[in-house]
Amino acid sequence: MQYISTRGAAPVLSFEQAMLTGLARDGGLYVPQSVPQMSASDIAALAGLSYEDIAYRVMRPFIGETFSDGQFRELIARAYAGFGHDARAPLKQLGPNHFLLELFHGPTLAFKDFAMQLIGQLFQASLSRSGQRVTIVGATSGDTGSAAIEAFRGLSNVDVFILFPHGRVSEVQRRQMTTAEDANVHALAVDGDFDTCQGLLKDMFNDFDFRDRVRLAGVNSINWARVLAQVVYYFSAAVSLGAPHRPVSFTVPTGNFGDIFAGYIARRMGLPIDRLVIATNQNDILHRCLTSGTYQTEDVRPSISPSMDIQVSSNFERALFDAYGRDGHAVTQVMDELKSTGRFAVSQGALEALRDVFDSGRVSEAETSASIAHTLAHSTELLCPHSAVGTAVAARHLGAVPMVTLATAHPAKFPDAVEAATGLRPGLPPRMADLFQRPERVTRMSADRAAMQALILDRVGA
Repeated sequence: MQYISTRGAAPVLSFEQAMLTGLARDGGLYVPQSVPQMSASDIAALAGLSYEDIAYRVMRPFIGETFSDGQFRELIARAYAGFGHDARAPLKQLGPNHFLLELFHGPTLAFKDFAMQLIGQLFQASLSRSGQRVTIVGATSGDTGSAAIEAFRGLSNVDVFILFPHGRVSEVQRRQMTTAEDANVHALAVDGDFDTCQGLLKDMFNDFDFRDRVRLAGVNSINWARVLAQVVYYFSAAVSLGAPHRPVSFTVPTGNFGDIFAGYIARRMGLPIDRLVIATNQNDILHRCLTSGTYQTEDVRPSISPSMDIQVSSNFERALFDAYGRDGHAVTQVMDELKSTGRFAVSQGALEALRDVFDSGRVSEAETSASIAHTLAHSTELLCPHSAVGTAVAARHLGAVPMVTLATAHPAKFPDAVEAATGLRPGLPPRMADLFQRPERVTRMSADRAAMQALILDRVGA
């Protein structure tokens, strides 16, 4: 299995190389050269298997020779051993033909754990074998950072720097990032929004001297291994609802487009997904793009679903790559236009290709709160505001095909928003009960790439 850049000018890499590289040197994102197929009988054979066994069968064709069969099984088992639910990603029924996929039973109570716990194991195995050390720099709107810190803390071959927007994550999200005691973990509170953090990250990757000096690696959803790990729960959910014998649709609360792109890959592999529905909050650039055909950035508006407060959805580039017939030159053109003008027009053919797979919807702040209250009243399920954005949009797309809404975080990560909507304040699980008593370690920084790179160089001793 080989991996190519969405912009067509970077070296072709193996899975291991793509995983450790993250962002391609031409500024693009790595995708598999071809998508492995699963037949109807292959998919039917997943019924009744453990999550770990499904994960092995779905991901194994993408791995190539990087890990042996036995080693890969062992890494998967270690990745999910710390989850708080034996099903790992259990399904709950909300109403007629509407189901909730709970993705918050991992160590940091968010869907990012599915990918990050695995990628931590993959990185450590690869680096231990080679004797190399890498510097991971990640940008987060809240959940990626805590999941990365939990996955990589204390590992001997990795230094981790997480950039998060100061004052724009929930208190629980912040403390999950700033209370790690491990010396290899560094939380950086950046003045600006998530797009500011993501822009700094991409600029660091494009500074090749710095990149090579610290052996820079990325664990944002720009990293293909992140996306791959998330493909698995689409299969586990769909098979639980009767796939391949009947189709299933998914509604995904969407910020950076990585989670829903994983669903797209599952569909490409042969899983009978009818529709993939993009659910956005008031930062609705993806909904506007699919509706109008123009991708145009605006100022980020802080919301009660802060992990979705994004205007530049990096993984959308991967979808565009396929929509433009895998034409790296065309993708480069629109990405350059976005960087210089803050907008681009999607060609008619590419727009039709996107609309053939994706639907979308937008939810206001009031509608998000109403969705939390409604879901509690009608199903006893208490949702975080991101999941509530999903259920509100999903309600507009219910039909004969079963709909699965992804519940991306535990409500206790956003207690203020949940309490305002329901009067109930969700508590943290026992293992996290002392979170607010733990000492914090955090560095406040301006959005100055040179200063940030100097800090990273100093702390890793490069």
